[in-house]
Amino acid sequence: MYKYILNFIQIIAFTHRHFNFDEIGLFHLDDRDRIVELSKLKTLLAVDELMYLSTCNRVEFIIKNKSLDSENNVSSLVDFFLRRANKKNHKSFITRAEVFEREKAVRHLFCVASSLDSLVVGEREIITQVRKAFEECKTHNLCGDFIRVLVQMTIQTAKKIYTESDIATRPVSIVSIAFLELKKYMGNSPKHFLIIGAGKTIESMLKFISKNNDHKFTIYNRSVKKAKNLSNQLSINAKVYPISQLGKKEEVFDFIISCTGSKDIVLDKERFKLISKTQDKTTIVDLAVPRDCSENLNKLNNIRMISFDKLKLRAEKNLKARSKEVNECLKIIDQQIKEYLTTEKERELERKMSIVPQSIKGIRKKAFAEVFVKEIKNLDPEARVVLDTLVDYMEKKYISVPMKMAKEILLKESTK
Repeated sequence: MYKYILNFIQIIAFTHRHFNFDEIGLFHLDDRDRIVELSKLKTLLAVDELMYLSTCNRVEFIIKNKSLDSENNVSSLVDFFLRRANKKNHKSFITRAEVFEREKAVRHLFCVASSLDSLVVGEREIITQVRKAFEECKTHNLCGDFIRVLVQMTIQTAKKIYTESDIATRPVSIVSIAFLELKKYMGNSPKHFLIIGAGKTIESMLKFISKNNDHKFTIYNRSVKKAKNLSNQLSINAKVYPISQLGKKEEVFDFIISCTGSKDIVLDKERFKLISKTQDKTTIVDLAVPRDCSENLNKLNNIRMISFDKLKLRAEKNLKARSKEVNECLKIIDQQIKEYLTTEKERELERKMSIVPQSIKGIRKKAFAEVFVKEIKNLDPEARVVLDTLVDYMEKKYISVPMKMAKEILLKESTK
C-alpha cells in the first residue's frame, strides 16, 4: 500500500485523557483573535497547512507539511499558548501532549469525528465541530487541498459509522447529561434560571430546558445583542443584561447555568451572595472550560454544584455501555483508511499524468504542422475529415488507456 502519502500528516492533541479541563482551556482561542493567533502559529511552525479543532474536552492541531518535526512542533505549540496565558511548567505539558503521525494520525482523526475518542461515545456534535473547524481554517487560508480531502473522508467515515453501527443508539452529549442531571431537581412548576453566557453550549442547554413549562430566564453576556438574539430565536421569556452587571442585581434563582469563554472565574462565593438571597438550594451547572465557577462555592450549604468534572464521570459510565460497538466501528475505520489511501494515490497519479494530454496534443500538432504537412495539404476535404476523426479517436485513447492501466495497477497494489 502507498503509505508514503501519509508522511505529510501530523496531529498534536491536548485532550481529556492527559489534561484536566482548566489545562485544556489554556489552548482555547477566543472568536475575536483566533484567526490572527492561528496565522501567527502557522508561520511559527512553518507548515504548509494547519487546522485547529477545539471542543470542550480537546484541542487538536492537524498539520500537513513535507517534513514533520514532532519535538519542535510540540515544544513550539506549548510555548506559544503558555506564554499567552503567562503560565510555566512547559515540560509537563510537552510530555503529556499526544502526537499522531502518518496512518495513526488519520486513524485518530477518524476516531475523533466518529466520537470513539469522545468523553461520550456516540455523540454526533463532533462531526459538526470538525466540519466547522475545517471551514473556518480553509476560509482564512490556513489549510488547503490536502486537509480538505482528509476532512471529507473523515466526515464520510463518521457518517458511515453512525448509520452502520449501533454506536449512537443511546445518544448522549455533555449537554444532555447535564440536562438529565438538572431535570432531577426541576419538578413540574416553572422555574427561574440565571444564564451566564450565550454561546452554542448555552443555546443547546436552553433548547432542552425551554421545551416544557413557562420558565423565566435572566441572561448575562458580554454581548447583549447576541443574548437578545438567542432569546428571540428560542422564543423564551428572558431579561438580558451585560455581564459587567452580574452581581449588581439581586433576584431569586432556582438554577444557574454558566458557560462563557472567560479565562477568569465568573462566579464565586461573594458574587453569588450578591446575586441571590434565597435560603433554598440553588443548583449551579458549570459547563465552561476553563471553569466559570469557583470551587469555594461548594462551601455554601445552599448550593448544589454540577461541574464539568462530575459530568465527565457520568460520561465515562455511558462510555462503557457503548464499548461493545467500538470493535465494529474500528473495522469500518480500517476499510475507510484503505479507501482514503487509494483516493490520495489516484489524485497523485492524476497530478503526475496531467502532462500526458498536453504531450499527446503537442505530438499531434507537430505531425500536422511539420512532419506530414505536405501530405495533409494534398488530401481532399472528405479524407481530411476522416483523418481528423481518426486522430481524435486515437488521441483520446492514448490519453485514457495509460490512465486506466495505471489505476488498475494502483488498485492491485492497494489490496496487497
